[in-house]
Amino acid sequence: MLTVVAAAGIAYCVVALAAIVRFSLRCQNAEPSSDAAVTIFKPIYGVETELFENLCSFCEQDYPRFQVLFGVKRGDDPAIGIIDRVIARYPTLDLSLVVDERPVGGNPKVANLCAMYEHAKHDLLVIADADMRVDRRYLRSVCAEFTEEGVGAATCLYRGVARGGIASQLGVLQLNDQFAPSVLVATLAGDPAFCLGSTMAVRRGALADIGGFAALAPYLADDYMLGALLSKRGHRVVLSRYVVTNVVEEPQIRALLLHELRWSRTIRTVQTAGYALSFVTFPLPFALAAVAIDIRSGIAWSALAAAMALRLAMHEAARRAFAIDRSPPVWLIPLRDCLGLAVWAAGLFGQNVRWKNQTMRAR
Repeated sequence: MLTVVAAAGIAYCVVALAAIVRFSLRCQNAEPSSDAAVTIFKPIYGVETELFENLCSFCEQDYPRFQVLFGVKRGDDPAIGIIDRVIARYPTLDLSLVVDERPVGGNPKVANLCAMYEHAKHDLLVIADADMRVDRRYLRSVCAEFTEEGVGAATCLYRGVARGGIASQLGVLQLNDQFAPSVLVATLAGDPAFCLGSTMAVRRGALADIGGFAALAPYLADDYMLGALLSKRGHRVVLSRYVVTNVVEEPQIRALLLHELRWSRTIRTVQTAGYALSFVTFPLPFALAAVAIDIRSGIAWSALAAAMALRLAMHEAARRAFAIDRSPPVWLIPLRDCLGLAVWAAGLFGQNVRWKNQTMRAR
């Protein structure tokens, strides 16, 4: 049985490898140009790792006209001092801090977006999480997707960059080798019906068509639901060629696992069947277990060799496709996959998730 599951996982790895190569080839094509005015939303809660550098990167865009709104929910948020430094650094840009403690539904990030929306000047809106970093090409690349007919929203993959020790490196491997390829596999059949928190770019009219940001307030997975609601209303959601950088700093393995458990339970709430079947994305642990049970089995050893070879191939293909300068050491891959399978199993049960200093119940 274990070798059968491993074989299914090996088949998945082949598909994922093809999806990564396909994305890499697409990125080599020339992008159309766009100069539509843009408002960037930066919802912030507390001080993320390298927050100042992350926020500055969104201000240093090679783009003709854009506004940046930094939003916090409390007047005593420690991030406000950093935001003030960013605004002071770019006095000629259209930058503003929005502080609004009014609640909107159960999702604090969505309440933050609703407050910032009242100050948005432009019709193209770009939302990006506070732990993301970009280069000067970001806005041109993302906004170029809206030159295609029927596009209501665009989103971006993100690559992890580790700050810290082994926990951070394991977190980066999860993003680069597991999460991003799974997104690309999901888009093989067509446009995605979801967005990612790294970038949610949306037309104002399309957002109004689903009831504005307030329509996302009841949901924990606000990024996923934005794309899902837009797709249901007939708006295309496209995956941009641009890959955002996610600065990852996990202080310890326990913090990493709790973080990933929140992601897992969140994904389970919006893709129950898909999540239940996602164990096939971890062929290496099943192949290792098959060898451990029957060390003389040639089939088990063959499955292990195939699984390891494909995982290494995926790792290298992802490094090239996502332009990753420094990858964690490959000897962490077996540990990473075993931890991933354990988190998947834990994510099948329970509803409580921890976000910052809040405990929420995902239904």
